[in-house]
Amino acid sequence: MPRPQAYRRPSSPSENIALGIALLTALIVAAPVISLALTALQPAADVWPHLVAYVLPQSLRDTAWLLLGVGGLTLLIGTATAWLVSSHDFAGRTLLVWLLPLPLAVPTYLSAYVYVDLFEPLGLAHRALALLMPAAQAVQWLPQLRSLPGAVLLLALVLYPYVYLSARAVFQAQSADAIEAARTLGASRLTIWRRVVLPMARPALAVGVALAALETLNDIGASEYLGVRTLTVSVFTTWLNRGSLAGAAQLSLVLLGFAALLITIERIGRRRASTEFSAENPRLRPRTPLRGAKGSLAFLGCLLPALLGFVVPAAYLLGESLRRGLAGRIDPSLWRDALHTVTLASIATLLALALGLIAVLAARWRGGRIATTAVAVVQLGYALPGLVLALGLLAPLLALDGALVALAQSVGLASPGLLLMSSGGAVVAAYVIRFLAVPTGMLKAGFERIPRDYDDSARAAGASRLVTLAKVDLPLLRPALVGAAILVFVDCLKELPATLLLRPLNVETLSTSIYQYASRGSFEEGALAALIIVAASIPPVIWLTRFSDLPE
Repeated sequence: MPRPQAYRRPSSPSENIALGIALLTALIVAAPVISLALTALQPAADVWPHLVAYVLPQSLRDTAWLLLGVGGLTLLIGTATAWLVSSHDFAGRTLLVWLLPLPLAVPTYLSAYVYVDLFEPLGLAHRALALLMPAAQAVQWLPQLRSLPGAVLLLALVLYPYVYLSARAVFQAQSADAIEAARTLGASRLTIWRRVVLPMARPALAVGVALAALETLNDIGASEYLGVRTLTVSVFTTWLNRGSLAGAAQLSLVLLGFAALLITIERIGRRRASTEFSAENPRLRPRTPLRGAKGSLAFLGCLLPALLGFVVPAAYLLGESLRRGLAGRIDPSLWRDALHTVTLASIATLLALALGLIAVLAARWRGGRIATTAVAVVQLGYALPGLVLALGLLAPLLALDGALVALAQSVGLASPGLLLMSSGGAVVAAYVIRFLAVPTGMLKAGFERIPRDYDDSARAAGASRLVTLAKVDLPLLRPALVGAAILVFVDCLKELPATLLLRPLNVETLSTSIYQYASRGSFEEGALAALIIVAASIPPVIWLTRFSDLPE
């Protein structure tokens, strides 16, 4: 006898509209990749043989080594520091808990510009060494930062907090039961670390390393400045220097292959490990006191990456700003660039919050495979490097501009020209697509903490979906909304590749202005703009630290 089908309430107009917008948002996120694939199909007979023979081998090699180096070093620094501050008590530990994540406030390109300025001939480090030895001999003691090892080191010092924050959240929540059980069976500390602690933390470590690697793929300012010819740099030069859009698109597909590989490895790393703890005995592992030399070594070991990743760049930018009197006589162009930056970032933040909320609502209200798939596609935008995203957006945005011109002419209006490309709309679109995963993920997690009974009770009392959203859900989602807005806004401030290539003519943001100064060999003149970006990025990093911490 067939089972009776469950009654399904007819969908309301609000639910259908939310689902439609969610599907449209997913299509917008997927559009650059589709456009990129179509562009790559165009013939590039005069360019592709050159790329295969002279560009692609070195780009693949440099990209692979850079990803391996940054991934390995961020894993080492992030895991070691997270373990020390989560599992041990020592003097200065409380300071380190707040200081260790702060390198995230320094964009990768700023770290490269600062350290090259410090260690180049006639830089601060060279002048200091010249006090102890002849100037010509002092040059030989300067590290060669314009190299692949230099890029690995500088990027890892900025990106290790991705691993640190993920690992710390797990280490401080680990139950004492599994560790004590291993100890009673005679396992040594090294065995416990290798067989118990690391497997339990592996999913978090995989997430952190994957995020650091994706940021490495997205980087163009640091890699180009340090002379590392990654795939991202090769896409940039192929597009702008050789004028081959098809060749750049073909290289971009290779770059997307790297991003897909990273995401696959990360998901495999999460799937093959379990992090479940005892629900009956949630007793956490107590921190082990470290005194004397051990405590001092732990403090210094954790302090060093924070000093190199945040304190040194921030102090340099502050010193240059004060030394040049930039804070007292601010160039009017800085205010203009800051206004452009804040305007574009604010619009993108509002759009990302709205679209992310609607996509999550569609999955919550309607459910089903279609809505769930739409949310999953919406969250894939972060995996797109900014340069690839900019390249993929060109054709769709130009087509939309062309359609607007045709529409205006058909009704007898003056042609608006390239409205999206000339007004900053292209930059806003890139920001929204790239960072839409942030509000979507945070709001999705926020909704999971709101029992569906609240919605059902409101609906039973006669409230519509929109009234329930306004009166019940949004007040409970306020922390997630505020956190997502802060993170998206600051990410937009720091974004360089997409802004560099999609901004309107004669329009600079803080990040592109700094890039222009560095390209002319006068980065120190953009120190105040760089300091503004770092200062604006500190509050979100502190918020992330509070969000990931358990009460002390």
